[in-house]
Amino acid sequence: MPFRTLRDIDVKGHRVFLRADLNVPLKEGVIKDATRITETLATLRHLLDNGASVVLCSHLGRPKGEGFEAEFSMAPVAAYLKGLGLDVTLASGVTGPEVEAQAAALKPGQVLLLENLRFDKGETKNKPEFAQALARLADTYVDDAFGASHRAHASVSGMVPFMPAGRAVAGFLMEKELKALGRVMHDPEKPLLAVMGGSKVSDKIDIIRHFFGKADAILIGGAMTFTFLKSQGIPVGKSLCEDDKVELAGQLLKEAEAAGTRLLLPQDHVVAAALNADAECDITQDAAVPDGKMGLDIGPETVAAYALEIRKARTLLWNGPMGVFELEPFASGTLTIAEEMAAAADRGAFVVVGGGDSVSASNKAGVSRRMSHVSTGGGASLEFLSGLELPGVAALQ
Repeated sequence: MPFRTLRDIDVKGHRVFLRADLNVPLKEGVIKDATRITETLATLRHLLDNGASVVLCSHLGRPKGEGFEAEFSMAPVAAYLKGLGLDVTLASGVTGPEVEAQAAALKPGQVLLLENLRFDKGETKNKPEFAQALARLADTYVDDAFGASHRAHASVSGMVPFMPAGRAVAGFLMEKELKALGRVMHDPEKPLLAVMGGSKVSDKIDIIRHFFGKADAILIGGAMTFTFLKSQGIPVGKSLCEDDKVELAGQLLKEAEAAGTRLLLPQDHVVAAALNADAECDITQDAAVPDGKMGLDIGPETVAAYALEIRKARTLLWNGPMGVFELEPFASGTLTIAEEMAAAADRGAFVVVGGGDSVSASNKAGVSRRMSHVSTGGGASLEFLSGLELPGVAALQ
């Protein structure tokens, strides 16, 4: 890999600045899902067990950046970590003399959790003086926040040049993410299959294009289906469709063919007159959607055809649901694809779930543990798989 990891350095006696993604969902100050905390625990425990003290930090939600806001405080995260038996103190702020004194007083095995980085505008604006202030808190930098690595923020990329040479490395979660996604992009066992869903072609243009010539096939689902179908002159009823992207969708179909990648579209749909949980559903005879109806899930013929493709592949990427899986009448396509993906992983294929709604769908289907890798980074994984350079990754190279 083109950067050093935690395995490459000795941390005993060092004070380590650990940038993690602890942006957990909160309701009335209570953590609703601690996945992001538990995902970075391997890195945190490694540092503490090997004689380091740790200045831990993250953003949380979207504060205004004008100072402390109680609803976005890191206090619930500090309480959660203390509940795991860790020696954690919540810092009095983000930077400044008092925080520097708290950091300097740390003993090996102790953790100082900084307040929400985004309480200071210097974080998102990547101000050099704020980056330098963060760098003064430690002598080693470990980035474990893959989910934030597509942001050119002070704690993600801006402070790295201010750290001592050779003391900026990737944590275990960052390493795991980059290895898994990198394997799909650069060293896949063939056939390589990408399953792309979601509502907008415009959100997925870069990633779809990036797989032309790499993937043997790309399966399309979700509402972006209808922009592609409309480009072929197929009626889409009142389905969600990006009319200003119809020409582009037609162009993408031609580019896929020229690159030797099969781009498959649904052959039938589950349709309804309205998007609600008790809607009366029909299944179309073919790819056309009748007037007055909207396509809200892939139909059984499409599910069967897509399942055959999944069973043939050795490397698979799933990014985006096949329909409105949050509502029961339109969940079947997505949940069946999730089960097929998990079954492929059970057979020894390398299966990556690429962040965002696909992770929610995988969780809903109860198959996440069976996948080879489930990415913690929504926007970050999408940008990485689109071939874009991530500031947080580039900073470590």
